[in-house]
Amino acid sequence: LQECILSGIMSVNGKKVLHMDRNSYYGGESASITPLEDLYKRFNLPGTPPESMGRGRDWNVDLIPKFLMANGQLVKMLLYTEVTRYLDFKVIEGSFVYKGGKIYKVPSTEAEALASSLMGLFEKRRFRKFLVYVANFDENDSRTFEGVDPKKTTMRDVYKKFDLGQDVIDFTGHALALYRTDDYLDQPCQETINRIKLYSESLARYGKSPYLYPLYGLGELPQGFARLSAIYGGTYMLNKPIEEIVIENGKVVGVKSEGEVARCKQLICDPSYVSDRVTKVGQVIRVICILSHPIKNTNDANSCQIIIPQNQVNRKSDIYVCMISSAHNVAAQGKYIAIASTTVETADPEKEIKPALELLEPIEQKFVSISDLFAPTDLGTESQIFISRTYDATTHFETTCDDIKDIYKRMMGSEFDFEEMKRKKNDIYGEEEQQ
Repeated sequence: LQECILSGIMSVNGKKVLHMDRNSYYGGESASITPLEDLYKRFNLPGTPPESMGRGRDWNVDLIPKFLMANGQLVKMLLYTEVTRYLDFKVIEGSFVYKGGKIYKVPSTEAEALASSLMGLFEKRRFRKFLVYVANFDENDSRTFEGVDPKKTTMRDVYKKFDLGQDVIDFTGHALALYRTDDYLDQPCQETINRIKLYSESLARYGKSPYLYPLYGLGELPQGFARLSAIYGGTYMLNKPIEEIVIENGKVVGVKSEGEVARCKQLICDPSYVSDRVTKVGQVIRVICILSHPIKNTNDANSCQIIIPQNQVNRKSDIYVCMISSAHNVAAQGKYIAIASTTVETADPEKEIKPALELLEPIEQKFVSISDLFAPTDLGTESQIFISRTYDATTHFETTCDDIKDIYKRMMGSEFDFEEMKRKKNDIYGEEEQQ
């Protein structure tokens, strides 16, 4: 996905782009697999899917589960590039948080917060005060700080200021600010406050949850940006094996494929193409589960997210569940796909993810993958090879978008700016025709 978005953006910027992929489909790691038979093959499961699974073609199963924050960076990228023309989205019906073995809806409005059984009465009042403070907080206006220094005061101290208890801190940090660990507590509070604001603003757009999901699966996203690239003169080649990245005097000059060399000044790729320029930074386990029923205690939602904060299960990192269904054209009628994921911490990852799988019982079929996470050791300053990072365990695209902006900055020497992108498009390709 990062490479597809960047090839779209670079094409709009007037650059000459050739995009090669050794796979026969768009999106690499972040593809959606269809038909279902291909998923069975990919995970080396014997036989074919049982008839109860319906038509194989009705399935589009994401390998990496993620939702879009309604007010987040990826939605902005889609809007500014007008890739929204090629996609339809649905709002995810609810966000849930795990506490003491049960799941509760994350309160999405003041009324829900007051009715929620996650907190006692006095706690609710304090939490409401805290939310009002966050909503009014403006990092450029010190009158809104109430004695908090956004660059110095830790988030732990902000929670203390509002006298919030451990359970509330858990769900605020993990279900609203969407942190995977508790490291954020001792960092300056500005980032956390902005994350909670993003959550609230995303929620305000549609009301049920802050998340969106594209019909027909996440594989539609890379295809949309690939189409954008093609409209602005980019060339796409699928099924194209990469034999060698050609380097002269420490700098990339081309890519060799099937005996020919395509010459280039800059190269963007994922870690799998340059194993000598990346380092392993961890692992993620993901379990794709096919169900014939909605998840218990979610009010029969067609789609939802469940966050299991690490404190609740004695871990260092959260466990996530993303659930979608036939309502999103990704599964056969009456079927649900739930994908559980977490950062691996021990030598027995399947045991680590058990608390999530227990919420999904009975499970009709499981597909388990454990992936290594890589980060570039070469930032591309000399080599002009720009390497994206592997997808982490988060269930939204904010970290992916940070990576795209980081690569853009290293390539272009300037910050990625949405407004400038719009202007460039108009300068190079003329004003939009008046409708």
